[in-house]
Amino acid sequence: MDAPDPPPVYAMSRRYSNDELEAVLANIESDLAERKESLKGDARGKIRQAVCAFANDLPGHQRPGVLNERRRHGDAPFDAQPLVTAEVGHLDVRRFEEEYLPRAVDRAVLESNDRSLTERLAATKMVATAEEPIPTVTGMLVLGARPQDFVPGAYVQFLRIAGTTLADEISDEARCDGPIVNVLRRLDEKLSAHNRTAVDVTSGPTERRRSTYPLPALQQLSRNAVMHRTYEGTNAPVHVYWFDDRIEINSPGGPHGGVTAENFGQPGVVSYRNPNLAEAMRALGLVQRYGVGIPIARGALLDNGQPEPAFRVNGNWVNCTVAARP
Repeated sequence: MDAPDPPPVYAMSRRYSNDELEAVLANIESDLAERKESLKGDARGKIRQAVCAFANDLPGHQRPGVLNERRRHGDAPFDAQPLVTAEVGHLDVRRFEEEYLPRAVDRAVLESNDRSLTERLAATKMVATAEEPIPTVTGMLVLGARPQDFVPGAYVQFLRIAGTTLADEISDEARCDGPIVNVLRRLDEKLSAHNRTAVDVTSGPTERRRSTYPLPALQQLSRNAVMHRTYEGTNAPVHVYWFDDRIEINSPGGPHGGVTAENFGQPGVVSYRNPNLAEAMRALGLVQRYGVGIPIARGALLDNGQPEPAFRVNGNWVNCTVAARP
């Protein structure tokens, strides 16, 4: 029996011209576009014409329908996508001009150009374009006064558990939210508050201080989770569980790009789900340089007499476990 003919393959590379888009949108009978009701209010950035790429499922078209907001922005990574319900007014532009720009751009360059505020925001991927200054996911995470209003899972949930299982009593908890600098500052405060330092005066000629966990290792691993997690299609935060015998850091989203469950954490194996957020975190001094977070954590743990972090990875999440110092 002959195999059935394969389904037709429709070319996906053709884009609609502006004239074609206007013609489709003007034709209310067209099945190439789906119209959705806009949110009420006068905000310029509120839901624009929502059009969905569903025409491939319709008979006889043999070309894609009008594509959605993501396609309009060239299939950029999710952290560069515009948040269509947000406006520039939701960003802290003072923080951008006084804190972020001086760190991200050389002073001589800043003094020599006369770009407008929106042009500078666009150049640093904080808004989609200067002509359409809608905050991006990165812009909201870095500069948003209330990022979680637009990216609900963009926070860290910290729990100190008096025991070794999630069923044991919670002795402390914190929701670390706000812009990313605030998230990580609040988490650092919790990590420092619960860490303990012992002084050894018997094993050598000078006293030696050792903490239950080396703080630099915890910082690198938690910031790595915040940077590489997925922010798309989930309301889940990064979870940091501090048990009596270990710390677990759980982040939504599995490995990305060339990173797999098998090579996760190996030296030189790096892929960036959120490249613009990674650059912003580097500019803010939250990470030192790309690809060194896990090696730094391993070295700090080794120096403190602890095993290296253990990773469990699947398609939906990454778990990092750090054992307490014996």
